[in-house]
Amino acid sequence: MALDIDESRPVYSGDDRFPNGEPVNISRRRFLLASAGVTSGALVLGFGIPVGPARAQGGTPPLPDAARHLKVPAFLEIRPDNTVRLQSPFMEGGQGPYTAMAQIVAEELDIEPSAFLVEAAPADPAFLIMPGMMRITGGSMSVRSTYPTMRKLGASARYMLIEAASRRMGVPSSQLETEPGKVIHKASGRSLSYGELAGSALDMAVPPEDIVKLRDPATFRWIGKPVARLDIHEKSTGKALYTIDMAVDGMLHAAVQHAPRLGLTVRTIRNEAQVKAMRGVHSVHRLKGAVGVVAERWWHAKQAAEALQVDWDDPKTETDVRYMPADFSTEGFTTTLAAAKGPGQEAESKGDFADAFGKAATTLEATYSSQYLHHAQLEPPSTLARFNPDGTLDLWTPNQAPSQFQADAAKLAGIDADKVRINSSYLGGFFGRHFLYGPGNPYPQAIALAKATGKPIKLIWSREEEFLRDPMRPMAVVKFRAGLDSDGLPVAFEAVSACEGPTEGIANKRGDALDPTALEGLTGKSYAIANTRIAQIFVKNPATLAYWRSVGNSMNDFFYETFLDEVADKGGQDPYALRRHLLKDNKRLSTLLEAVVDLSGGWKRGPFTADDGTRRARGIAMASPFGSHAAAIAEVSIRQGQVVVHDVWEALDPGSIVNPAIIEAQIHSAAALGLSEVLLEQALYKNGSPVARNYDLYTILPPDRMPAVHTRIVESGAEMGGVGEPPLPAVPPAVVNAVSTLTGNRVRTMPLSKLEFAS
Repeated sequence: MALDIDESRPVYSGDDRFPNGEPVNISRRRFLLASAGVTSGALVLGFGIPVGPARAQGGTPPLPDAARHLKVPAFLEIRPDNTVRLQSPFMEGGQGPYTAMAQIVAEELDIEPSAFLVEAAPADPAFLIMPGMMRITGGSMSVRSTYPTMRKLGASARYMLIEAASRRMGVPSSQLETEPGKVIHKASGRSLSYGELAGSALDMAVPPEDIVKLRDPATFRWIGKPVARLDIHEKSTGKALYTIDMAVDGMLHAAVQHAPRLGLTVRTIRNEAQVKAMRGVHSVHRLKGAVGVVAERWWHAKQAAEALQVDWDDPKTETDVRYMPADFSTEGFTTTLAAAKGPGQEAESKGDFADAFGKAATTLEATYSSQYLHHAQLEPPSTLARFNPDGTLDLWTPNQAPSQFQADAAKLAGIDADKVRINSSYLGGFFGRHFLYGPGNPYPQAIALAKATGKPIKLIWSREEEFLRDPMRPMAVVKFRAGLDSDGLPVAFEAVSACEGPTEGIANKRGDALDPTALEGLTGKSYAIANTRIAQIFVKNPATLAYWRSVGNSMNDFFYETFLDEVADKGGQDPYALRRHLLKDNKRLSTLLEAVVDLSGGWKRGPFTADDGTRRARGIAMASPFGSHAAAIAEVSIRQGQVVVHDVWEALDPGSIVNPAIIEAQIHSAAALGLSEVLLEQALYKNGSPVARNYDLYTILPPDRMPAVHTRIVESGAEMGGVGEPPLPAVPPAVVNAVSTLTGNRVRTMPLSKLEFAS
């Protein structure tokens, strides 16, 4: 279903100054709020960003004045009909931040979370509320980074509504309390709904932070409970709108044919005249690394784009171009990575690895490798771009960082950033797909086509064009060395990864410092091994790189946790017992390890014969990404030469929680993606081109291969960690460790589908 958008929103300006880190009542700017679609009589609260002396004294440049840049009412709007509109700094792509943030604000405000309407906030400095003046939806940071902010916002609003009720009822505020959605005076039996009070609170000052009390967590009614998702009804009834659904008056459609290899440019179009004459075609355009066709209908644009006969040129002397050679293959690149030699650049070191390794009673070495991966999200990339008569640009595009997209779009359009409006819809899945990836984004092409035609342009990449330009989860080859003492316990551990990290890949250059996303999962381990060394040998990829769900941990925990099982075997140790020994002084992780073993009914490595007569084994692994900790056990068998995963047991400790139902769903989805990664997914290249241009050759986990997933949340009370990405990294090594136990042969690569196992 399409949404017709009739009017662009006007650009506003204001001179109200947001205080430093405090909620602020912006309801007084009524003419601005009315223009922005705020309901008359609504109480609107924003949140001050941390401007002022703290940063200035630190020698950093002064931050932009939030008020000067404020174009919209921020955050929270309590309406006369007793509903609440919350503008979310984060995107909803199925991971649940809309519900979680409503749940947090609702708890302090004291109103049912179901009363909330949550929508994505526009790009604006007012919404840069993450640490470091940042706003992204990624790194499993949305809820945990804004938990205090959202609580404070809800509590301030509740305080103001009580004060408003005090004036209306003529009683001291100390005699008032709240029940969901209303203020009550028990002595007289009177009550007023929040909607009735919103108008009375319009001109009140927001209370100072020190007099607003947050709720005692022991009294929480919704935080920590499985509150129903706010987005499920419209998604399950087909009413949810994504960028690909958007439409505006007078728009044309566009499709592209990308260069077959990255870095090429258009030399000639041999049949340009014939393509221009095709049915419905409006125009043909040369773009950076692609040719675009504009037509009345997308199908006509797609047919014409596919009919183009283009001759392409390789880059000549350009050094800043990421170039895919014609002879590139992933098989050859694995060999290149494996051949990389040297100590690497050290990222982490403890003790004296060289000395301990040299004196070890037993030593062990192994080489592991991982594969390129596509994001393979459900929604194909698309963008709708419209230049408006007042010189502004409206951009509807899937994104995980609206302010970054706004800045880049402004450069491309040649206008000021405050003239670019980023309109953000639901994301149809993303897994890290919608950051600034240069040639991996469709919006630069849409802007160029809208500029060239003078028309609003809706560009959709076909699945084939998406698979050609989707930036990859990086490949890596890791060489391990370990030294064991006479008891078979590790005393020296080294990992040297030949790779390029996704952050340095996106920047298209080696940074001054190591890219932490290249080695996370190898670094930061909690195991008590006295002498360790983790290093990277930088090897640039020809493919564009990207963040993928759980980023470096998605492959590095596979490397580390499977080699740790090899160490256990070499030393005659049980893998579970070895982990328990190495974590004996870490109460939190020991508790988690025991929790997953308990969840699985007790540790039994196998091989053993199951009730159905199949021969099975179990593997165990742990991971600690994004502020949380995870432990997983997988049970596998072999059928017709391929691995069958029967059960996954996973325990997750995110410190403290907001919505256990969302966390359980995240564990299930992360387990599915982790299984897809370890069993089936790989993006192969031959002759400089991806082998798979659609799902017929890029296999993802089918429903009949999804095992039973059993979950346990361990709420340790530690600082809140992430929940979207942390459950994934422990799953692949748990599966591979089980397979190695079952088959008696070590597996050191993914996916397992490229290997044949004896049934």
